[in-house]
Amino acid sequence: MTHVLVARLDSDGDVLLSGPAVRAVAAGADRVTYLSGSRGQAAAALLPGIDDHITFEAPWVVTDPQPVDNEALLALVGRVSALGVDRAVILTSFHQSPLPLALLLRMAWVSEVAAISVDYPGSLLDLRHLVDDDIHEVERSLSLVRALGYELPPGDDGRLRVMRSRSTAPPAPLPDEPFVVVHPGASVPARAWSPARNTQLVDALVESGWHVVVTGSPSERALATRVAGRPRPGVTNLAGRTDLAGLADVLAAAACVVVGNTGPAHLAAAVATPVVSLFAPTVPAVRWRPWQVPHRLLGHQDIGCAGCRARMCPLGTQPCLDVTVDDALDAVVDLAGRPRRSSRPRNVEAVS
Repeated sequence: MTHVLVARLDSDGDVLLSGPAVRAVAAGADRVTYLSGSRGQAAAALLPGIDDHITFEAPWVVTDPQPVDNEALLALVGRVSALGVDRAVILTSFHQSPLPLALLLRMAWVSEVAAISVDYPGSLLDLRHLVDDDIHEVERSLSLVRALGYELPPGDDGRLRVMRSRSTAPPAPLPDEPFVVVHPGASVPARAWSPARNTQLVDALVESGWHVVVTGSPSERALATRVAGRPRPGVTNLAGRTDLAGLADVLAAAACVVVGNTGPAHLAAAVATPVVSLFAPTVPAVRWRPWQVPHRLLGHQDIGCAGCRARMCPLGTQPCLDVTVDDALDAVVDLAGRPRRSSRPRNVEAVS
């Protein structure tokens, strides 16, 4: 009986992108435990193929790390050891090191540890896998588990997936008519379109006949209220009224979603909803663009400061996201057509 631990220690969006790799492992293992950070635990709870889920706040991954807590490190070692894990797969992005976690897993007597690592791992890794940095995060993870012998099962197309109807919050009130979701927030400020442009887009969508649903986390309520504007017919503000599973249900019912490079973009892809991606190239789109779903990529991907990885735009003006409202509106029409009051618009296939 093979018990595999799959680890991805950052945010919900990154955890969602690990889903195909998890399913590949689950197809060839007897048991799968997922290790996430607290920022990814809501997404991990939605991934198919996971039998158990544990969380650990890695001080070498989080952007606001607390002092290293020896007791927390040893607690993780003890918990993994008690689980009887045979093999561990550490999933990372190109800028992250798997080696601190690999050391802890060795201390937990995990006999086989695999990861992508540009740094010399010594005896910390049994499989040190190397890949081209300029591949999508989904392909990166699949490449690693494939090197261990895990393949997606027959009939699995490798798209993102989540388990539906797992929300613990009351169902969100959705309009009866076709609607577009506008999600103005982002986990990293440099990746968010300006509130003013989002507000103008909501107005333009309503004027063109769409109902608009504005979404956001509890911490984004003020932003969403500003973007939604005054209470009026044609606009529903759901910010702070759903958990991640409930947001998945909202996105699944939408004709398309307008969103930056942040977790809800990947959640939309996981429920097969087209994405107008306001993609600030602080990181390359080839690695994080919406995966295998119709989408339109907006933003100046070839700007000179692309790849800056900034959390706040050092220029202050965010020129890479100088996208007009007309451009965003055209992208909505391209993906979802024109609103039809009698039924949900038919999605128009686009480059994925």
